[in-house]
Amino acid sequence: MTEHIAFETPQDVRDSVFELVKLVGKEGHGVVKKGANEVTKCAERQTAQMVIMAEDVNPPELLAHIPQICKEKGIPFIYVDSQEYLAEYAGMASGTKTAAIAILEVGRDATDRFQAIKEQATTLAA
Repeated sequence: MTEHIAFETPQDVRDSVFELVKLVGKEGHGVVKKGANEVTKCAERQTAQMVIMAEDVNPPELLAHIPQICKEKGIPFIYVDSQEYLAEYAGMASGTKTAAIAILEVGRDATDRFQAIKEQATTLAA
């Protein structure tokens, strides 16, 4: 594991995270911020309800500070394997990548999935 990865996320959980990102980002059942800088700001200001980071970030130092901020602020965070898929499911243009996203708001249609992933993220980070 690289320095920004605090724990291993099981593949079935990753699949659920991508589905949540798709619901909230691409399908518009919530609000997301994309990119390491925006995610850092949201975490520091405690406006993020959850942070999702890609494992394949290069250099890994780009995200190394985010798990620590999340822990300090009590924000759940979790990992997925691909920047490209994270961007795609968040509704970004084809061929783009994003290192991380912050979920700021979750619509009613995504609440159950969000709560389930939040619990899994909290358990994995413990």
